[in-house]
Amino acid sequence: MTIKSLLILLMGFMFLVAEAQEIAPVKYSTPKNGEGLWAFLKRNDVQSDDLKSQFLALNKSRLGKNNSLLIGVKYKIPTADVYINEPLYGKERAKFKPDSDDLSGAVFHLVSGHGGPDPGALGKYGDKTLAEDEYAYDITLRLAKKLQENGAKVNMIIEDKNDGIRDASYLAMDKDETCNGKEIPLKQINRLKQRTEEVNRQYIKNKPAFQRCVVIHVDSRSKGKAIDVFFYHAPKSNSGKKTAEAILNVFDTKYGQHQPSRGYSGVINSRNLYLLRKTYPTAVFVELGNIRNYRDQQRFILENNRQALANWMYEGLLNDFKANK
Repeated sequence: MTIKSLLILLMGFMFLVAEAQEIAPVKYSTPKNGEGLWAFLKRNDVQSDDLKSQFLALNKSRLGKNNSLLIGVKYKIPTADVYINEPLYGKERAKFKPDSDDLSGAVFHLVSGHGGPDPGALGKYGDKTLAEDEYAYDITLRLAKKLQENGAKVNMIIEDKNDGIRDASYLAMDKDETCNGKEIPLKQINRLKQRTEEVNRQYIKNKPAFQRCVVIHVDSRSKGKAIDVFFYHAPKSNSGKKTAEAILNVFDTKYGQHQPSRGYSGVINSRNLYLLRKTYPTAVFVELGNIRNYRDQQRFILENNRQALANWMYEGLLNDFKANK
C-alpha cells in the first residue's frame, strides 16, 4: 500500500469517527446567567467522568477560555451513556435508557387504586380471583416507565417493592403495598387522605413545573356489562376535563385503527370524588373496565393489552403537555 493510499484510508477513518461522534444521541441546553460549567453539567445530569469528557469533545468549538460557558449558546449534552434506574419496575426492567426528552419539565403523580388491606373490586376468571389493586398497579407501573423514558419526573404514590412489572396473566394478590413507604390504613377515608396529602406534598415540592395527577382504577359492575375505558375530572375543573379529553381522543383513535368495526364508547364526566377535589394538581380519574366482565377482563389478563393501555394513556398525557407547554 502506498503512503498516499494509507493517508486517504486514515482520513476516511477519521471522518467516520467524527461522524459517529456527531450523530451520537444528544440533547441541547443553554446555560443560565451566572451558571458555571460544573453547575451546568450537574443540572443536565452530566456527572460521570466519561460523560464530562464527551461533553467537552462535543462542544470544543463552543466553549470559551479554560472551557468556560458562553451565554446564549446551545450546548450538546451527551445522553448515550445515561441510564435511568428504578427498582420498582422489577429486576429485568429497572435499568433503561431514555427514549426522548419530550416530557422534560413535566411531573406526574400516579395513584393506583386501593392496595394494602383493600384489594378493591374482585372478579372471577376460571378458578382465579382477579384483584383490582394488582392490575391497576401493574398498568400504573407501565405508564410510569413510559413517562420516565420520555423525560418526565414520576412520583409513584402507591408502591409495592417486590412486585415490579409482571407479564403473567394472573397477578397474585398480596397486601404489602405502601403509600410512599407508609402503611396503608384500613379505613377508606384515611386511605384517601393519606394519598391526597402525599400528592399535595410532592406538588408543592415540584412547583412551578407542569404537573398532573392520574388516578387509575378498575370498575366493578354486573358480569354482563362490558364497558370501555372512561374518565372523571373534578367539577368545574376545565384543565382536568382537557386532560381527560386528550387521553380519550387517543383511545378513540386507537380503537378506530385496530378495531374499526367495534367503535369506542368511553365517556368523560365530572364527579365529586375526594382525590379529584382535594389534590392540588390537575387530576384525572381513569376507570379501565369492568373486572367482572369476561370481555373486559381480556384488557387486564393479556400483558400486551396492559401495555397498550399504558402506552395510550402516555400518548394522551404527552398531547396534554404539548398543548400547555
